[in-house]
Amino acid sequence: MRTRARLYKLLEPSVRDKGISALNIVLIILVLVSFLTFSLETEMSLSKEFRNQLASFNLVVLAIFALEYVARVWVSAENTTYKGIRGRITYMLTPFAITDLLAFLPELLALMITAGDARAIAALKALRLFRLLKLARFVPAFGMLWAALKRSGAQLGVALIVALALIYVSAIIIYFIEGDIQPEAFGSIPRATWWAVATLTTVGYGDAYPITVLGKMFAGVIALAGIGVVALPAGIFASAVSDEVDEREKMKKHNKDHS
Repeated sequence: MRTRARLYKLLEPSVRDKGISALNIVLIILVLVSFLTFSLETEMSLSKEFRNQLASFNLVVLAIFALEYVARVWVSAENTTYKGIRGRITYMLTPFAITDLLAFLPELLALMITAGDARAIAALKALRLFRLLKLARFVPAFGMLWAALKRSGAQLGVALIVALALIYVSAIIIYFIEGDIQPEAFGSIPRATWWAVATLTTVGYGDAYPITVLGKMFAGVIALAGIGVVALPAGIFASAVSDEVDEREKMKKHNKDHS
C-alpha cells in the first residue's frame, strides 16, 4: 500500500505542502495542449499526415486521462471518507471524479461507436471542453469562484428573473409600437424579443432598430435600463467574491494564530 500512498500524494494537491506535483503539472500541460490541437484540427489547410498525427496524439491523451481516472479511484481509499467499495463509489460521484470521467469517456466511446463517420466525430470533438473543468482541481481561484456563486445564488436568481421579465415586457411594447411598420424585425413578439435582448444587454448589433419617434424614445429608455440589467448581477457576484476572499483570509489568520 506504500505505492498507493505515494501515488495519492502525487495526484491529490490538497495533501502536498510543496505545491503541485510534477505529475499534475504534466496533466495540466496535456489539458492545455489538447485544446491547442483541437484548435489546429479546425484548420482546413493542414495536411492529411499532420491531421493523422494530431488524431494519434489525442488517442494518447485519452488513454492517459483514462489511466489517471482509474488511478484516482484506486488511491481515493487513502482518504478515510472513501475507504471500501462504498467509499470508492462515493468518490466516483464527486464533482472532480465526474469531471475526470467526462474528460475522456464520452469522446472515447464516440470514436468507437462512430468509427468512419467523420461528421459525427468532428461534432463530438467539442466534448474535450470537459477537460477544462479538470483545471479547477489545481487552481484555487476556481473553488473560490464556485463558493462565491453558491453564496450569491439566490440574489443572482432574482436578478435573472428581473432581466427576463424586462426583456419580455420590452418585446411586447416594441411589438405594438413598431410591429406594423417593420414586420420583418418586430412583426411578432419572438422577433421583437431578439431586439430586446440585444438592446438590454447593450450589445446593439444594429440588425433591428426602431424608426418611429415613439419607438426611438422607448429604445432609449430600454438602453439605459440595460446598464442596470448588466451591472446588477455583476455587482452581486463581485460582492460575493469579495466576501469569500475576506472570509478565507480571516480563516487563514485564525489557523495561523492557533498553529
